[in-house]
Amino acid sequence: MVATTMGAERAETRWFYVGMAAVFAVIAFGGFIPTYWSKLATGTFGGAPILHIHGLIFFTWTLFYLVQTSLVALGRTYDHRNWGLAGIALATGMCFTVVLAAINSIKVAETIGMGDQARQFSIVSLTGIVLFAGLFGTAIANNTRADVHKRLMLLSMIPLMEAASARVFMVLLAPPGAVGPPPVQVTIPPSIFVDLLIVVAMVYDWRTRGRPHPVYLWGGGAIVLHQIGAIALAGTPGWMAVATWVESLTG
Repeated sequence: MVATTMGAERAETRWFYVGMAAVFAVIAFGGFIPTYWSKLATGTFGGAPILHIHGLIFFTWTLFYLVQTSLVALGRTYDHRNWGLAGIALATGMCFTVVLAAINSIKVAETIGMGDQARQFSIVSLTGIVLFAGLFGTAIANNTRADVHKRLMLLSMIPLMEAASARVFMVLLAPPGAVGPPPVQVTIPPSIFVDLLIVVAMVYDWRTRGRPHPVYLWGGGAIVLHQIGAIALAGTPGWMAVATWVESLTG
């Protein structure tokens, strides 16, 4: 009876991660409806091709994460591990497209005299993808420790959700006629929103294991520190030098 109960609890825990992956998918796709999907459907999206590539890889990653968590929940751990290399390839592609998309945004902003604003705002995506890479890489390094791996993978999705949730806040709160890159401070509401997903995971841990896993404490702390640091450092000469160097990578 005890073994049966423990097995049921483990199965419930596995499906919790599937549920979180489904929430991520809803946020990722739903958040971009007003600024991408609806414009794509009506033929009014005028972005550069790199933005389509960037979006395709990121949306694919979100669905890939959902499939991977489902495989584990269904007991198909062997298949989950076999697809791991595909996940690494996708994550690598994401990092490259973030850099290229940021450069594109800066160059577009330059045409309307807002290049510096774009360089400042680029700290959000460029440092965000570094954070994602750090969490993801640590998760891969701990792929034999399921308790650490799955929580790190969940945390790695949080920085990716900020862009999608930010689109909703921008549509609702942006002043009429606003053009160009917004100030970095606009990331505060979406950051708080996505941080609540970490709280959900911690509460679930508290309910199922009596306390939050340490991964959520230091990993979640790193995410919050990144969010605060991006706002504090965006306009500094140091960051502007980094953004200018990134911009120069494509000539």
